[in-house]
Amino acid sequence: MNVLSIVIPAYNEERGIAQIIERTLAIRPRLQEVGVDMELLVVDDGSRDRTAEIAACYPEVRLIRHTVNRGYGAALKTGFNHARGNLLGFLDADGTYPPEYFPELCQVALQEGADLVIGSRMSGAESEMPLVRRVGNILFAGLVSILGNHRVRDSASGMRVIRREVLSRLYPLPDGLNFTPVMSTRAIHEQVRMREVAIPYKERVGRSKLNALRDGVRFLRTIIWTALNYNPVRVLGLAGLGLGGIAGLIGAVIVGMRLSGITRLGPWGVVAVFVAALSAVAGVTLFSLGATFNYLVSLFHKQPIRQGLFGNPVFDRPLERHFGWMGLVAMAAGLVLGAGSLGFALGGWPMERLWLYLLGAAMLVLTGLQLSVFWVIMRVLEELNQREILVNRDLEGRPCME
Repeated sequence: MNVLSIVIPAYNEERGIAQIIERTLAIRPRLQEVGVDMELLVVDDGSRDRTAEIAACYPEVRLIRHTVNRGYGAALKTGFNHARGNLLGFLDADGTYPPEYFPELCQVALQEGADLVIGSRMSGAESEMPLVRRVGNILFAGLVSILGNHRVRDSASGMRVIRREVLSRLYPLPDGLNFTPVMSTRAIHEQVRMREVAIPYKERVGRSKLNALRDGVRFLRTIIWTALNYNPVRVLGLAGLGLGGIAGLIGAVIVGMRLSGITRLGPWGVVAVFVAALSAVAGVTLFSLGATFNYLVSLFHKQPIRQGLFGNPVFDRPLERHFGWMGLVAMAAGLVLGAGSLGFALGGWPMERLWLYLLGAAMLVLTGLQLSVFWVIMRVLEELNQREILVNRDLEGRPCME
């Protein structure tokens, strides 16, 4: 029979720990109906109140104690290390999550082959989540979905069921409250089979340990850093495209002004041109760095290179494969524009009519050079990534595939 090991991390939860233990123990018959037995572990994370004393009163509970407070994620990992089940579940000790939904989560895992089943507080079920946290969860779920190219409704839910065998693919995980959003981010990039099941959510018993600002910044930082470890171009590429869009918008406005006969720029116009120049160069740099880091990540993990920013909707090859000719074209255009501006200057045109063209020529040459350099770097990294495959092919005497 399958065994679900439910881990409850607890830190100074004397007001609610008894109730959540009793509610969790009461679901054993329903779990057995879906072919799952249960063990319950409470990890006391260095509590200074009677949390451990109360949990120890229940003989069905395995109590594990940290001598000092090590954090929410650390308590969960300790529980997983001591658990015996092939399914691992967890929920908070404050009564916010309903243990009565564990049979449904297990049923989804077993019948649908899901490796990670998340109890989603954002999927339409009754929720008493405070507005600030609801908005934060929507934003973080959106960020995880964009960076992972996979829809997630609740990236930070603290009630989940996981198959033990996928735990090694989800590790390493942080020791703090950002344990769950990092797990969601890793699960998407590791292509773990995920499902979300709607659950109700209640206001917690006692004071919340979550600081919306401090922990929100931590969530944001760790989600982005985790995504950078898998698909850097999703992060840096999106930032680069955003900066490129700013540069393109400003450039279109200035060209429109020129075509309408406005040839002089005021102070704000000069600032706009400065911003456009910086945005264009920085955008190309960030996008190129993201694509290059994708090759480094694939080389480190010895996995195929992740293809591009959006999968590959336009080009027959990933966009970075075109950096070579794009760089040469940009440099050639910049040189032609610069030479033409110089010719007009020698012909008597005043510099106030030519400086914008010269600036555009310099930007084209610089961005073209960047693209060409990054193209060379990525070709070298691709060769290194394929080296082991090519060595084995040559040793086995297999023909080269063009």
